[in-house]
Amino acid sequence: MLEKEVINFEKSVIVGIVTQNQSEEKLNEYLDELEFLTFTAGGQVVKRFSQKMDKPNPKTFLGSGKIEEIHYYVKENGISTIIFDDELTPSQQKNISKIIDCKILDRTNLILDIFAQRAETSYARTQVELAQCQYLLPRLSGLWTHLERQKGGIGMRGPGETEIETDRRIVRDRISLLKDKIKTIDKQMGVQRSNRGAMVRVALVGYTNVGKSTLMNAIGKSDVFVENKLFATLDTTVRKVVIKNLPFLLSDTVGFIRKLPTQLVESFKSTLDEVREADLLLHVVDISHPDFEDHIASVNQILVDIKASDKPTLMVFNKIDAYRHLTIDEDDLMTEKTKKHYTLEEWKSTWMSRVGEQNALFISATNKQNFEEFRERVYEAVRQIHITRFPYNKFLYPDYKDAFEKEDE
Repeated sequence: MLEKEVINFEKSVIVGIVTQNQSEEKLNEYLDELEFLTFTAGGQVVKRFSQKMDKPNPKTFLGSGKIEEIHYYVKENGISTIIFDDELTPSQQKNISKIIDCKILDRTNLILDIFAQRAETSYARTQVELAQCQYLLPRLSGLWTHLERQKGGIGMRGPGETEIETDRRIVRDRISLLKDKIKTIDKQMGVQRSNRGAMVRVALVGYTNVGKSTLMNAIGKSDVFVENKLFATLDTTVRKVVIKNLPFLLSDTVGFIRKLPTQLVESFKSTLDEVREADLLLHVVDISHPDFEDHIASVNQILVDIKASDKPTLMVFNKIDAYRHLTIDEDDLMTEKTKKHYTLEEWKSTWMSRVGEQNALFISATNKQNFEEFRERVYEAVRQIHITRFPYNKFLYPDYKDAFEKEDE
């Protein structure tokens, strides 16, 4: 059944470069992720191409020899799409298209396409369309080969308005319209957030596909869409959660990723406001992923970019049921033990010493392993925020239980 599905996928090749700032090992990690992105978008990667360069070629990104090699492979194997791991400039994309007759995409374009597929609500579709228009605008010149729409004649002297100028104006007008629409929705969502009262807000953040939605379903008893693909969740979901009679709001946000397109950060501003306005962050990490430390660094950098890095944070290391470490032969004295050879207990020790015992948790959201400890730690963190905000609040005293339930109704 799976083989039949793969046949219908677009045959694709992915391309990256090794530079002074990006080692071959790091490139392979990025290409692994790019291949998963391609699969998520509906493509099947059949080959990878890479080249060592001091810096990208300003005209064709790669050297002329490598471009010809890819051109020959694409022609001989019926490849429909070439995907570059880095963002191409409009001129690079145009020049490559002149040499290789197939669809040329970059990482940004691919992520935008996945977001377009995943957008379910009107608001998400508007956000994605805005990001796509902003990406498209400087690249319009590469999409048109014909020149003028208006011809000469009586009353029509001069160059008139070219096709490209017309379409740039159309796209600019569309961007302006979408921005106005998003502003209106942002105001409405701002009012909704203000109407939530003084309840403590907790936001799930983390790299894409780390299990945030699964955790949301487990703790919030909700029904958020879950799938083992990147960016399964685009729309923010907010649920009221009660632990030991202490209520708080839990929100599931869009996953982050390395090299997140700037257009998406801007257009998903309101979605990211859920993170900015949260009182507590649950930073979910897939500890079974070999590059999870890089994922943590990427998420932390995005939190800095959106000015949300100073918030109280619990590190939640998820998927401990799927964690596998590489074993080494104890008699092999030549093999150095690296991070890849750490056992889960050793990782716990490492992270506990680094972020503090009270801020690190190791769980499995799928089978609810260590879930009681997770709920207890979240409860304590929310309770401390609650005490600070309401020193004599009824949530902290059992005698006020009935009064709270009546008021909540």
